[in-house]
Amino acid sequence: MRIHIATDHAGLDFSTHLISHLGAAGHDVVDHGPVEYDALDDYPAFCINAAQAVAVDQAAGIEALGVVFGGSGNGEQIAANKVTGIRAALVWNQSTAVLARQHNDANVISIGARQHTVEEATSFIDAFIAEPFSGDERHARRIAQLAEYEATGDIAGKNVDHPARG
Repeated sequence: MRIHIATDHAGLDFSTHLISHLGAAGHDVVDHGPVEYDALDDYPAFCINAAQAVAVDQAAGIEALGVVFGGSGNGEQIAANKVTGIRAALVWNQSTAVLARQHNDANVISIGARQHTVEEATSFIDAFIAEPFSGDERHARRIAQLAEYEATGDIAGKNVDHPARG
């Protein structure tokens, strides 16, 4: 599987470990940066690039997932979720890693590098990669509703409130 990763300065040590760990497990790892420590770097472009690469690969039929991380993982998740077709989940334990794939068919996870040890984060990533989407009708229906809203700004028959247009 192809795994796209991105971080900020807070997760740079994690990315070095992750590239080695995932490569040893047989994955094709693509690092979207950064490549050197800069305490003032900005994570959005790194994370957006990784998420876009996941979306492009998946659209081309390539099995791909993404991992983004930073100090808390929050901003990185937000950045990844700005990319059409991406469902990025903030993961903080084994259960959330598994459920992100199983119920939400998440294609990117975000982890707080300052919140977990390298070993914990690695176990979350391994669990995420190994878990398939359940395909249950209720989960597929909900994911389709999110995709519909992303594409049209509405979910037919679901009473989505629309801001007043002026």
